[in-house]
Amino acid sequence: MTQPFSLTVPPTFNFAVDVVDRWAEDPGKLAMLWVNEQGEERRLTFRDFQLRSNQVANLLRDLGVKPGDRIVVVLPRIPEWWETILGIMRVGGIAVPGTVLLTAKDLQYRISASGATVAITDVENAPKVDEIAAACPTLRHRVVVGWERSGWTDYDRRVSLASSEFDSVPTRSNDPCLIYFTSGTTGPPKMVVHTHASYPIGHRITGEVWLGLTPSDLHWTLSDTGWAKAAWTTIFAPWNMGAAVFIADHRGKFSATTTLDLLAHYPITTFCAPPTAYRLLILEDLTRRQFPHLRHCVGAGEPLNPEVIEVWRNGTGLMIHEGYGQTETVLLVGTFPGMTVKPGSMGVPAPGFDVAVVDEDGKVVSPGVEGDIAIRIRPERPVGLFTGYWATAEATADCERGDWYITKDRAYTDDDGYLWFVGRADDVIISASYRIGPFEVESALLEHPAVAEAAVIGAPDPVRGQIVKAFVMLAPGFESSDALIHELQEHVKKIAAPYKYPREIEFVAELPKTISGKIRRVELRERR
Repeated sequence: MTQPFSLTVPPTFNFAVDVVDRWAEDPGKLAMLWVNEQGEERRLTFRDFQLRSNQVANLLRDLGVKPGDRIVVVLPRIPEWWETILGIMRVGGIAVPGTVLLTAKDLQYRISASGATVAITDVENAPKVDEIAAACPTLRHRVVVGWERSGWTDYDRRVSLASSEFDSVPTRSNDPCLIYFTSGTTGPPKMVVHTHASYPIGHRITGEVWLGLTPSDLHWTLSDTGWAKAAWTTIFAPWNMGAAVFIADHRGKFSATTTLDLLAHYPITTFCAPPTAYRLLILEDLTRRQFPHLRHCVGAGEPLNPEVIEVWRNGTGLMIHEGYGQTETVLLVGTFPGMTVKPGSMGVPAPGFDVAVVDEDGKVVSPGVEGDIAIRIRPERPVGLFTGYWATAEATADCERGDWYITKDRAYTDDDGYLWFVGRADDVIISASYRIGPFEVESALLEHPAVAEAAVIGAPDPVRGQIVKAFVMLAPGFESSDALIHELQEHVKKIAAPYKYPREIEFVAELPKTISGKIRRVELRERR
């Protein structure tokens, strides 16, 4: 189902210059309302971000950053993250965002794989970088936000002293702008490359068509800055439309009560949250509060249960409009304002994309038949789709089938053209909207002396959608016990990152395998 829609991509484009600076012509135009756990507030205009990102660009230039250089950015939800991303755009660098949940080992892989020359992070994460810096030969500079640290460039002092004027690099539309890491099942995370024009311009679809934003809106997305969702709906989609973003810098565990309090207290008009958050929000008494400004709610990250949509509608009077896309894309499929919502369906293809369900030969299947969700890329590649995986031509070729880009998600369509999600084709686990590659968890488990072999799958969970479940074969001399389960869980938290640990561990005598020795995860899922 394709809708007529077109986006113009000019020869040169820079989001910081062509979008942020345009809105900054009105010095009072609000870009961000930021609050922290202590209730402190900051109201930042587009002019503020223009001037501060110019200062960041001057700092980067002083550090010797050249167009095309990669810069790893690991910061919490603080304004410095946004001004840093914009500053990197201005200098022509390539931002490599990462979540603050990354371990030192994760950071080493990302810095080394991307060839990053600069790492920018905060005081909590700086020790992780120090731990692995010697193993990262390309890393020339370490920049710390919020505090002084020996051997590090002081971000706060250097940016405050830098000039607020900067002649931005005239980036070409196809110049790389962002690299996001994505998880897979058969190897380490791949690097998704987005350009200066296609990705930001493509998010007009996300902001205008799905979120329905206007310059008078205040939009809130629940997302860590390390995930592509932050680029989707806290930079490109809202700022394309001149809408301001609401940012709650809450560092602790997600609180449904606090989230609802913020929605009721602040003039938030549009809201985007993962299904996990909605599942927790509906456990609260939604009738206790009024949401006088809220007019549009969306969900993304994983399929949303129809019953959750219904409870939210009964409590707030608003439907949750689902959206589907990937780290590699902008919005591909959604339920858009004004259209009929079919609870449980992903919706229909977004304007500008020819989305279909295809078989193994790349042929479109009939309604009701399961297949691979695919995006037509020939004769013309759509605006908003990534250019490929960094330095991995084989991985890029692997996701193409004839004229189609294959998302490796499975679905079917109904007679009205709505898509219905079935599951992942490549075994990536989606838990509380975190995408977790089994390979990473299995690798971490195998580093423990008690583990001979391990296989990881996603097991159903009523709140998180899925949880990580591990099947473990013990090495000789070890016996299963609750104590060992806890030890293995803590081990994975330290090696792979806290959100990746297996919440269930089952000890087995052997793992099912194919004749070639590959683990049959499908059989493990069947025996849950």
